[in-house]
Amino acid sequence: MSANIERVIRILLADDEAMIRAGVRAILASDPDLEVVAEAGDGREAVDLAISHHPDVALLDIRMPRLDGLAAAAEIRRAAPGTAVVMLTTFGEDDYIAKALDVGANGFLLKSGDPRELIAGVHAVAGGAAYLSPKVAQRVIEQLAGGRMARGSAARDRIAGLTDREREVLALLGAGLSNAEIARTLHIVEGTVKAYVSAILTRLDVRNRVQAAIIAHEAGLVA
Repeated sequence: MSANIERVIRILLADDEAMIRAGVRAILASDPDLEVVAEAGDGREAVDLAISHHPDVALLDIRMPRLDGLAAAAEIRRAAPGTAVVMLTTFGEDDYIAKALDVGANGFLLKSGDPRELIAGVHAVAGGAAYLSPKVAQRVIEQLAGGRMARGSAARDRIAGLTDREREVLALLGAGLSNAEIARTLHIVEGTVKAYVSAILTRLDVRNRVQAAIIAHEAGLVA
């Protein structure tokens, strides 16, 4: 009996819609290893209950009164670090996903997803893993890959007008070398390096070396 009790995952459920809470509770009740120990109708109540009940997992809706789910998630992660947080929402926009991950959420599930995803997600985060519903995971992968590819392509276009020597200087600048170090590496005088750097900043239309270094990395000039 004690082993049975120990493996039960205790859950805090927070959503301002009672019918949604009832539906989620019913899904969770289908798994004997899951137990809803507290329910909240707003974000502030969710934080208070997380602190007082110390649940293993907090399921939070994003849009709630008094304190939205993202703010509640951030407070719970600070005040009750032993509680894993899963955002449960009907909204799948990229900005919500990014913000949820930024505040330390362990998982992100869509209410329109398969009920089995909910159960799998709760088990995963309770076990110390992260969990994104398949639809959300695909969007994150596409966003990261697309953004990286787009930035790389744009950076390569920007350096296309540089001479071979300017690219060499840019690569060394991107690697963090000073003008003197670049001069020694390329066996040229420091004044010539300064002229190259000035020309590079102008051609790339950037204000400083940091911005130029970022382009160097995005263009693949720096390993």
